[in-house]
Amino acid sequence: MISDKGATMQTIKLNDGNEMPQLGFGVFQVPDLAVAEEAVANALQVGYRLIDTATAYGNEEVVGKAIAASGLDREEVFVTSKLWVSQFTYDKAKEGIDQSLAKLGLDYMDLYLLHQPYGDVAGAWKALEEAQEAGKIRSIGVSNFYADQVKNLELMAKVKPAVNQIEISPWFQQEEEVAFLQGEGIAAEAWAPFAEGKDGIFTAPTIASIGSRYRKSNGQVILRWLLQRGIVVIPKSVHRARMEENFDVFDFHLTDEEMALMAGLDRKQSQFFDHRDPAAIEAIFGSSLKQLEV
Repeated sequence: MISDKGATMQTIKLNDGNEMPQLGFGVFQVPDLAVAEEAVANALQVGYRLIDTATAYGNEEVVGKAIAASGLDREEVFVTSKLWVSQFTYDKAKEGIDQSLAKLGLDYMDLYLLHQPYGDVAGAWKALEEAQEAGKIRSIGVSNFYADQVKNLELMAKVKPAVNQIEISPWFQQEEEVAFLQGEGIAAEAWAPFAEGKDGIFTAPTIASIGSRYRKSNGQVILRWLLQRGIVVIPKSVHRARMEENFDVFDFHLTDEEMALMAGLDRKQSQFFDHRDPAAIEAIFGSSLKQLEV
């Protein structure tokens, strides 16, 4: 269920009863810690209240510092982090949760995700369930899981995932995956909503023609399109002007015709790598998974 909060923010009610801002701010690929801290500080000043980080990003500590320095009450900021596959066992996941909390300087995280669907998912998920029960995490979920992997986890778990964070952009719309998740009562969350600028997405004529009707940029149209699909979205920028632009998407509404035009842009192919390609899995995650054998 989506609820409007004036023209400033919308929230998604998760399947565990918690509410999550539908538009957030991500810090993936911001390795310079000073830049990351300043970006989060600016994002919070602009009005973002969902901040998304991960163990693998290496910037949890500065995210926590920026939140602490913001002057905002803890309850006002929805903080997400993720466990990397090198800690996907029951015992290592418990350690990883505590490490994330310590780096963030928080007593609890609002959402914690299994970052990838590889390794001892069952053991790691059990650790997340127990951490949720202990109050260390309010909501638990997954990232980059396909529908069958989500269903497998549901069948073995006590707690259904509240969120699945997956790649979604106009070039890779994942309609079937989103429909499955929403049908299961699991929130879909989009990473790389702008496909990292690939293939001229910021100047694409179809998107630009829609934007011209509202005096909005391609990026703003993309975010509006995702919000209207009921998807949580976490755009990233280190530039305050772009953060403000990305946040200014609650004062217009795409028509059914415009939504159909956006749907026609789908290339049905990941703009990064296939999470089901064995060679890609070995190349990207193999070394992390081998750490579990040590």
